[in-house]
Amino acid sequence: MQDPIYIQIHNHIKQKIETGQWQLGQRLPSERNLSETFGVSRMTLRQAISTLAEEGILERRPGSGTYVSSQKVQEKMTGITSFTDMMKKQGKEPSSQTITYRLTKPSLSEKEKLQLNSDQNVLRMERIRFADGIPISFEVASIPENLIGDLHKSEITTSLYHAVKHKNKFELNHVEQTIGATTANEQIAKMLDIKKGDPLVLLRQITRLDDYRPFEYVRSQYVAERFEFYFER
Repeated sequence: MQDPIYIQIHNHIKQKIETGQWQLGQRLPSERNLSETFGVSRMTLRQAISTLAEEGILERRPGSGTYVSSQKVQEKMTGITSFTDMMKKQGKEPSSQTITYRLTKPSLSEKEKLQLNSDQNVLRMERIRFADGIPISFEVASIPENLIGDLHKSEITTSLYHAVKHKNKFELNHVEQTIGATTANEQIAKMLDIKKGDPLVLLRQITRLDDYRPFEYVRSQYVAERFEFYFER
């Protein structure tokens, strides 16, 4: 099973950063130059860049270009963040629209975050999350194939945490979360019914089982004007 082209480009760029060929804060070549270098369309190149930006590896600066992200301050939130539970606690009706759902080889970031071997696959799904029918976030979630068990697609895409707790008997007791900021590209803006360049809150979360094995790696982009996080100490 060969990785999609944009994942191959994602991995190549990430490797350049990890080996120091591109430094923290360095501006990347233009999209035109990169697409010519990789021999792909600008649309495919942008998909790879968007994935790296969602992971916090790259940073888009409107009117300036794309840069290797500098180190950011990280703030740990308390508890596991389940979109379904968050919405219900606020008296809103959660729902989801699945954009993509497939088993595939993991990207370098997914292998690292989920501690996978080269021969292991992940379930990667992209969803738009709604509250009372209003789009709140775009989410990319990755789960090791061997942890899915006999869960059905409907269970996974609707309320994953509830399903794994009650059907697979998994306890999700550990979470690592980081929050950053980004802006909506044309594709994300269209899905979330906002304008290109509107501010987004970027949440990256690794959820772990009771034995500390990584269970899920999620990259979520929340519409800043429709959602906010708060912290308790």
